[in-house]
Amino acid sequence: MKIFFDSSSYIKKFILEQGSAEVDDYCQQASILGLSIICLPEMMSALNRKVRESNLSKENYYNVKEQIIGDIEDIQIINLVPEVVEGSISLLENNKLRSLDALHLSCALTWNTELFISSDKRQIQAAENSGLEVQFITVE
Repeated sequence: MKIFFDSSSYIKKFILEQGSAEVDDYCQQASILGLSIICLPEMMSALNRKVRESNLSKENYYNVKEQIIGDIEDIQIINLVPEVVEGSISLLENNKLRSLDALHLSCALTWNTELFISSDKRQIQAAENSGLEVQFITVE
């Protein structure tokens, strides 16, 4: 099964929190995983916020960063090509989405994912509106 993860859910693979077990299960079920090119910077941003808020040590940050970089070597990365950008504009015009959320979703649609996974309720609603099979992963 082709599974596309948004940053909000994929990061749970590396940081133990509510929903991490579900993410692991879906990763095991996937024949191929897809991520947007913007997923890595978004995850690094979230991890650095945890460091600034003293919820993650610098040492653990570097360990998790290495794990993520190693993991994404085997994942299909979807780039921001004109078709993705055009799709994101349409998604923004027809849904209540932030720009980066629309880019993730447009990447998933362009890639023809079989399952879209996110921890963002608005993004999940927009994915459903676009005809995708979705899975919401609970947030803390």
